[in-house]
Amino acid sequence: MKNKKVVLGMSGGVDSSVAAILLKNQGYDVIGVFMRNWADDGVCTATEDYMDVVKVASQLGIKYFTVNFEEEYRNQVFSYFLNEYKKGRTPNPDVMCNTEIKFKAFLNYALNFDCDYIAMGHYARTKNIDGKTYLCRGLDNNKDQSYFLSRVTEDALKKTLFPIGELQKDQVRKIAKDYGLSTALKKDSTGICFIGERDFNKFLDQFLFTKPGKIVDTQGNVLGEHSGLIHYTIGQRRGMGIGGKGNGEPFFVADKDLKNNLLIVAQGEKNPALYKKVFQVEDLFWISGKPHFPLKMTVKIRYRAKDEEALLEENEGKYFVKLKNPLKGVTPGQVAVFYNDEICLGSGIIK
Repeated sequence: MKNKKVVLGMSGGVDSSVAAILLKNQGYDVIGVFMRNWADDGVCTATEDYMDVVKVASQLGIKYFTVNFEEEYRNQVFSYFLNEYKKGRTPNPDVMCNTEIKFKAFLNYALNFDCDYIAMGHYARTKNIDGKTYLCRGLDNNKDQSYFLSRVTEDALKKTLFPIGELQKDQVRKIAKDYGLSTALKKDSTGICFIGERDFNKFLDQFLFTKPGKIVDTQGNVLGEHSGLIHYTIGQRRGMGIGGKGNGEPFFVADKDLKNNLLIVAQGEKNPALYKKVFQVEDLFWISGKPHFPLKMTVKIRYRAKDEEALLEENEGKYFVKLKNPLKGVTPGQVAVFYNDEICLGSGIIK
């Protein structure tokens, strides 16, 4: 790969640090770029993460730059995040960040370097089959991040390398340790970058108006009061303050009635009101071409969910996922990601 130039998104974490090592060892001319997507407000760790990028890049002898995407992030990701909550839905900003920032704004920026590829420290892979580029799961089942990449275009994936996609997390940490990198033992970032470790509900209340209302069961009996529908998500068990009522089994959020400002709950883990066998998806996105329907596939309704056997059917321009087994916690606004074995086909937003 001599003289091939690659611009690597460096987050200051161990994964992108090791991606830099692997690319350099393969002979690429590596340029590291740190994306500043959110102002450092004492909770977001952008400054600290950038210093880790500086250390690793200096240690490996690669050039590094920083690029500010705060405006793009606010307009494309954060505004979407707030709008979805206003509609009473639960969005996934990490999926949108990959689509709009890392594989669009960053890709366009990287092309200014006249590079051959961009690279990311995601646990994912691409495969070229008959001239088409497919997104595949990372080989580490616990870390596979294809879910978050399920709305990235094939054109972007053609220009992307995922150096750690074939590795397990412990192998990545070992490489970082062997090279004496400062990021070798750095813990993985969790949660949404702009919220960090702060109180999620307080954060939402800064931006969205919340109005308390009644908590009711599926028969309409009033059980208590909620603090604002935006604070709850479908399938949620804790934080409602109604424990000990009824038969003593835990309550779960079953639905939200936005019109009447009601939080609807169901009691008991096996309550049928919590399960769905069919759900509608909208805004379908296909990575490597639209398939034929009905589509036999597996679906994941959230990042940590397991694959569920399903059929995707089209009916008068609307799309429905029909599950083999009823599933709990199907949440409007979340991303339903479709797979054919190891290949990620694309995704839809749960309606």
